[in-house]
Amino acid sequence: MLGSAKSAATTTTEQRRKGAEKAMDPIRRLGLMDNEDVRRMMQGCNMVKIRSPRWQKSRNLRLLDDGLTVWCESTKSSRKAKAQQTFAVTEVECVREGCKSEALRQLCGSVPESKCFTLVFRGARKSLDLLCPSEEDAQRWVRGLRTLKEHVADMSQKQKLDHWIRSYLRRADHNQDGKMSYDEVKRLLQMINIDLSEQYALCLFKRCDRSCDGRLDHVEIEEFCRELLRRPELDAVFRHYSSNGFVLAMAELRDFLGDQGEDASLNHAQSLTLTYELNDWAQKNHFMTQNGFTMYMLSRENDVVNPDHARVYQDMSCPLAHYFISSSHNTYLTKDQVTGASSTEPYIRALNQGCRCVELDCWDGDRGEPVIYHGHTLTSKVPFKEVIETIAQYAFKASPYPLILSLENHCSVEQQAVMAKHLRTLLGSKLLTKPLCAQPPPELPSPEELKGRILVKGKKLIPHLGQLGKGGSCASFSSSSEDEPVSGGKNTPKKDSAKVCSKLSPELSELVVYCSSVPFRGFENGSEKPPSEMSSFSESEALRLIKDSGKLFVRHNSKKLSRIYPSGQRLQSSNYDPQEMWNGGCQMVALNFQTSGEQMDLNQGRFLTNGRCGYILKPDFLCSPTSVFDPENTGGGPGHTPTQLTIRILSAQQLPKINTEKANSIVDPQVWVEIHGVAIDNARDKTHRIDNNGFNPRWDCTLSFQLQVPELALVRFVVEDHDHNAKNDFVGQFTLPFISLQKGYRHVHLLKADGSSLSPATLFIHVKVTRKRVPIKTVSERIAIAKGKL
Repeated sequence: MLGSAKSAATTTTEQRRKGAEKAMDPIRRLGLMDNEDVRRMMQGCNMVKIRSPRWQKSRNLRLLDDGLTVWCESTKSSRKAKAQQTFAVTEVECVREGCKSEALRQLCGSVPESKCFTLVFRGARKSLDLLCPSEEDAQRWVRGLRTLKEHVADMSQKQKLDHWIRSYLRRADHNQDGKMSYDEVKRLLQMINIDLSEQYALCLFKRCDRSCDGRLDHVEIEEFCRELLRRPELDAVFRHYSSNGFVLAMAELRDFLGDQGEDASLNHAQSLTLTYELNDWAQKNHFMTQNGFTMYMLSRENDVVNPDHARVYQDMSCPLAHYFISSSHNTYLTKDQVTGASSTEPYIRALNQGCRCVELDCWDGDRGEPVIYHGHTLTSKVPFKEVIETIAQYAFKASPYPLILSLENHCSVEQQAVMAKHLRTLLGSKLLTKPLCAQPPPELPSPEELKGRILVKGKKLIPHLGQLGKGGSCASFSSSSEDEPVSGGKNTPKKDSAKVCSKLSPELSELVVYCSSVPFRGFENGSEKPPSEMSSFSESEALRLIKDSGKLFVRHNSKKLSRIYPSGQRLQSSNYDPQEMWNGGCQMVALNFQTSGEQMDLNQGRFLTNGRCGYILKPDFLCSPTSVFDPENTGGGPGHTPTQLTIRILSAQQLPKINTEKANSIVDPQVWVEIHGVAIDNARDKTHRIDNNGFNPRWDCTLSFQLQVPELALVRFVVEDHDHNAKNDFVGQFTLPFISLQKGYRHVHLLKADGSSLSPATLFIHVKVTRKRVPIKTVSERIAIAKGKL
C-alpha cells in the first residue's frame, strides 16, 4: 500500500515536472530560457487595474505558455470581454513607467510611482494602467515586456511559423499528455483554419503514426507539422531552376537571383548559401538544397518591399516643401470628434508611427492652465502641459527629423503666454525659437538641417501702429484655421482688417519661425511672400483647387507648405482619400489616425519606406516652381512613364479565422489588388475565391495593371473572407509605394485593420514590371474603367 502511494506520488511529481518543462518549451525556443523576468511573468502577478481614483480592481496577469500572450483576469463574461482578456505582446505600442497616464496622474503622491506602469496598445484598445505589489514586480514586467517585444521584432518568418503552429498544438492537445489522437488532430485543423477532407486528414495521420498506436508522439507531431507547412509552390520554383531537382548549383542560383532583379554575383550567391543552407555537405560544396531555398524564400530578403528602402535612403537635404510629411488631425482624440475622449496616448501612437505633424486644439482651462479638446463638443479635456510633456518624451523615438506642432489656438492672451512658457520649459533646446540663418532664406530649410528640432505652426504677429490692444498685440490677419473658410482668390471680397484682427501673445508668436499660418489669398503674387508662410485647406477646398487650378497648386506646393484637414461634417472622425492631395503636391495631408480603414492604410503605405521617418521626397515634377504637371490631366506630361504591372497571386499562408465563435468556421479567401495614384491609374481587380481554406489557399491567378504616373502610385493588397449573403469580411491588407515594390517571387506580410502585424499570415506572389512598348488603353477607356463603367 505504501509502495503504491509512493509510486502514485512519484508519477504525479513526474507529470508536474514534464508539464513544467513543456510550459517552458516555447520560452526555450524563443531563446529566453535564462531570462528571469520572463520566467516570473509566466508565474503570474496580482496587480491593481486602475481606471480612476474610485475605480480600482484587483487583477491577476500572467504570461501564457506560448511566451507571447498575456492573460488578464476579468470578471465579465461577454464575448467582447473574453476577447479582451488576453493580448499579444505585438499589440503593445509601448510600456510607460511611472504615473504617466491620465488615470495614474490623479493618484500621483498617493501611490508609489515606481510600482506603476501603463500599457499603451495599438488601435482602439484602451490602455491598461497597473499598480504592482512591489517595485521589483513592476520592473520585471516592464523589462520582460520590452524584451519580448524586441525578440518578436527580430524573429524570422520560419521562427514565427514554428511558434505559431506550436501554440496551436498545445491548445489542441486536449489532455495535455504531449501526444495527439486523431480527434485532437481534427481539432487542430479547425483551429488553424483548414478544412482538409476526412480521407486526406486520416491518410496523413496514419502516414505519420509510425508507432501505429493511434496517437502521434513528439517526433511524429513534428513530421505531421512539416507536412502541413510544406509549400508546393516554393518547391515548384526550386525545381524550375534546379537541373536535377535536388540542389541548386551556384550558376542556377545566380540565374534565379538575376530573374529576381537582385545581385547575381558569385559572391552574393555563396553568401546566401552560407546564411540559409543548413546542410553541411551542401554548404561545403556550394550547393543550395530545397530546405535551404525555402529558408531563403521565407527570409526578409524576399519581402515584397525593397529592403534598401527600409532605411533612410532619400536625399534629406531638400527644402521642407519638397517632402510629403506624415500628419495627424485632432491627434488628441481616441475616437470621434463629438463625444470621444481626449488623451496623451494618441500622441504616443502617432509619434511611434513616424507622424511628424501633430495637432493641438488649445482652449482656456481652469486655474490658468490651457487644455486641449475639440471645442464646443462633449469630448473630454487633457491639460496642454501633459501633452507637451508627452511630446517631449516621444518626439524623436521613431524619427530624428523635425516635428511640427500645429496649434489651433483659441486661448486668451494670458493662457497663450502660459502655453509659450510650457513649450520653452518642457521642450528646451529641441524647440526652434529663431531662424537658422540671420538673413531670410529664399526657401525653407531641409529636414536634415532641422534634425532633432520641434517647430511651432501658428499665427505670427505683424504689428501695425494703432492696432495694438491692451491685452497683447494684434495680428494683422487671422490664421487659416479649420473653423474659418479659405479665401478663393482675387474675386473674394477681403474682410475688414479690424474684424479679422485677433489677440495674440507676443511670447507665443515668437515661437513661430518657419510655419506661419496665413489665409490663402490665391496664387497671384505668391512668389513675393516668404516661404515660411503656409495655409490650411479643407478637403473640399483642396480638391477644388486641384481640379480647377492643378498646375498652379503644384507650383505653389513646390515652395510653400500646405496642410489639408478633414471636413467638419465628419463627426465620426472618418477620413478622406489622401492620394488625391498627394497628387497635387500637398505635403501635410492630415488624417484621423484613430480611425482605421482604407485611407489610413494608404497613409501607412505612403510612409512605409525611407526608414519610416515620416518624410517622403516628392517626385521631381512636384518640386519644380515651373512644373507643368497637372494631376487631373497627366497624359504625356512630366512623370508620364507608361508601365505595365503584372502580379500573379500564387497562394496565402496562415490566414486567421474571422468568426472565432464557431469552431467549424473556415474562411473562403479571395484577394483584391488595388492601384491608388492619379485618376487615370486608379484600378482594382480580384482573384476567385477558395472555399474553406485559410491555411494554405492557392489561386495562381494573374492580374495586370497599366500605370501612367508610377512614381505616385501605391499598391494595396487586400484579403477578404467571401460571404454570399453579406458584405465580405476584412482579413488583412498591405500597402506599399510602387517604386518600392520588388519584382520576382515575393512574400507580402499582411497587417490587421489597425495597422499591426497579422503574423505569420502572408501572400506569396510574383511581380513583373514592363516599361517599354506596352499597349496602353486610351484615356477615355482608362477613365471609364476607373469609374467602373467598363
